[in-house]
Amino acid sequence: MINQASSDTSGGASASSEPARAGIPGQIVFVLQGGGALGAYQAGVYEALHETAIEPDWVIGTSIGAINGAIIAGNPPEQRIERLKQFWEQVAYQGRATAGLLPVLDDWLRSVSIMTRGIPAFFAPSLGSLLGMHSDGGVAPAAFYSTEPLRQTLLSLIDFGYLNSKATRLTVGAVNVGSGRMRYFTNRDTPLDVDHVMASAAFPPGFPAVRLEGEAWWDGGIYSNTPLEAVLDDHPRRDSVIFAVQLWPAHGREPKSILQAMSRQRDIQYSSRAESHLERQKQIHRLRHVIRELEQYIPEDRRDAAEVRELLGWGCGTTMQVIELDAPRLPGDDLHKDIDFSSGGIRRRWAAGYADTVRMLKKAPWREPPDPMEGIAVYRSDPEADPTP
Repeated sequence: MINQASSDTSGGASASSEPARAGIPGQIVFVLQGGGALGAYQAGVYEALHETAIEPDWVIGTSIGAINGAIIAGNPPEQRIERLKQFWEQVAYQGRATAGLLPVLDDWLRSVSIMTRGIPAFFAPSLGSLLGMHSDGGVAPAAFYSTEPLRQTLLSLIDFGYLNSKATRLTVGAVNVGSGRMRYFTNRDTPLDVDHVMASAAFPPGFPAVRLEGEAWWDGGIYSNTPLEAVLDDHPRRDSVIFAVQLWPAHGREPKSILQAMSRQRDIQYSSRAESHLERQKQIHRLRHVIRELEQYIPEDRRDAAEVRELLGWGCGTTMQVIELDAPRLPGDDLHKDIDFSSGGIRRRWAAGYADTVRMLKKAPWREPPDPMEGIAVYRSDPEADPTP
């Protein structure tokens, strides 16, 4: 079907993974947004990188990004593409009521079917929701769907023993239902299990919260759908090339209809201010580099003083190169594009991710070192170039 925890403050890749691969300096990080069916684009991105022997030292994800990320980090490299294909084949919707003669009607019927019947390998209608939205059945039933099918799918596709061997670092974001605070769970700090991945994908009110450490957690995407801060705020910091795979366009055209306005609103909401995060991080990183440079102007007999060393510890010379891969708008995209689990939609998005990444790999922007005083360089793909039919 397809062609192509505690706060996360531990270190990055092990020393054995430090040598540059494909000319890439430092650790290789994948950052994966949430976006439901749009996540097939991320699988295509990974396939193109995998074919070039670019494997991640660290994968960070929320929602569908956490699912794709866990499948990648939870399998040896030689098995990852097959496991991703198995997942996307299992969640694909195959039916077409009019055999493709009336595409608009087919799309509408597919959306209605998914919303009323679910997806067998992903989610199913919750019987508790039939009692009404005011029914008090506790946290778990407080959702329209049950995600027990997803649990079984993930257990069949992810080797949690391998995942917790820490061959690849995995971080998943979830938000605490009670406190409203974001938390990043990482296998570098504590073993992860299927509940951590489920919690990161528990988007309300469709999906129920998942309990971790006795507390209820929801999809991290409702707090921050672009978990770039997890790597940019990491400690200790280290040179990184970050492939940030974004599913919701921050930029778009002015809507001309109510439906277009609703769709554009969702794009803005779920792009989660990735650009503002980067601008803030650029300012912070520049200050770190300024502090590092100031050290040479401090007399040598003062540099070893405890209070001076503590202040200088805020400086660093690490570089972060962010490679943004933005999923393109495809023909037929509408308000419900994130539940377009049609086999054709999945195939097109997978192919688009593959093609965009191949183009970016040819440019290989990481070969140009960033400004030593800036520390962060951002390279963006053109999501409108060569759109996949």
